[in-house]
Amino acid sequence: MTEAATAERVLDVRQIPHQQRHEIIPRLFDSLSPGQGLQIVVDHDPRPLKYFFQAVHGDDCQWTYLEEGPDLWRVQLRRAA
Repeated sequence: MTEAATAERVLDVRQIPHQQRHEIIPRLFDSLSPGQGLQIVVDHDPRPLKYFFQAVHGDDCQWTYLEEGPDLWRVQLRRAA
């Protein structure tokens, strides 16, 4: 694993109210430097969030499912280098 991957922040949002999630996650992504990533852990498929990032950030946000349910989803968001 690379140093960047080991330093990647993991945010478990399962206990955070939905409205707050949609404020926190974009703010954290905006603070990433090119090449940095952030992992999101959630209890449902965060597809609407994926569409949001596609609309706002386009190819600058690389979205990768690391785990896909049924009880836990883990997604990596990475700012393009």
